[in-house]
Amino acid sequence: MLRFPGHGRPQPDDIVIGPLDLPAHVDEALAVQAVAFGLGPDEVAVRRQIVLRHMTFPGARAFGATVAGRLVGFVYGMPNDRSHWWSTVVEPYLRARGHDDWLDDSFVITELHVHPRHQKHGIGRALITTITDTAAQPRSILSALDIDSPARHLYRSLGYQDLARQVHFPSAPTPYAVMGAPLPLRS
Repeated sequence: MLRFPGHGRPQPDDIVIGPLDLPAHVDEALAVQAVAFGLGPDEVAVRRQIVLRHMTFPGARAFGATVAGRLVGFVYGMPNDRSHWWSTVVEPYLRARGHDDWLDDSFVITELHVHPRHQKHGIGRALITTITDTAAQPRSILSALDIDSPARHLYRSLGYQDLARQVHFPSAPTPYAVMGAPLPLRS
C-alpha cells in the first residue's frame, strides 16, 4: 500500500516522495536503475557521467521515493532542448511521423526507475506525476523500450501515446518507442 507521511501515524514502510539531490545520491539512484533495468558495472559507470552532466542543464530536476530513508525509486527530467543528444537521435523518427513539434515546449522524462521489490505499489506513478505536475511545459515526452511492458502500460494509463516506434539508439540492442502526453497527466 502506498502511504505518505502526514496521513495518519507514520509507519516504517511509508513511502516518501520528494525532491532528490541527484548528484549527491547518484550512486544510490544508479544502484536502483541497475537492478530495475539490468545494468552491469560498465554501463552504470557510463550512466553516472550522463546523469551528472544532465543535472547541470537548465531546469533539470529529480524526485526520489524512499522507504525508511532508503532510496527505492527515482525520476529525473528537464525541459527538452533540440540540441541535446536524445533529441537529435529521436528527431528524424518523430519528423517521419509528423510529430517533431513534440520536441518543442516539452518536459522530458529522462529516467524513471523503481526497485523491483517496490514495483506495482504506485511509486512510479507517484514519481512521474509529481515531477510533471510542476513542469512549466504543456506536455511531456519520454522514451521506453518498444515492448509490451508494465512501464508502457503505466505511461499509457497516464495519457502517453506512441509518437514514434522502433527508434534505435546507438549501442542499444532493443528499439525504443517515443511517447508523449499533454500535461497534467491523467490521474
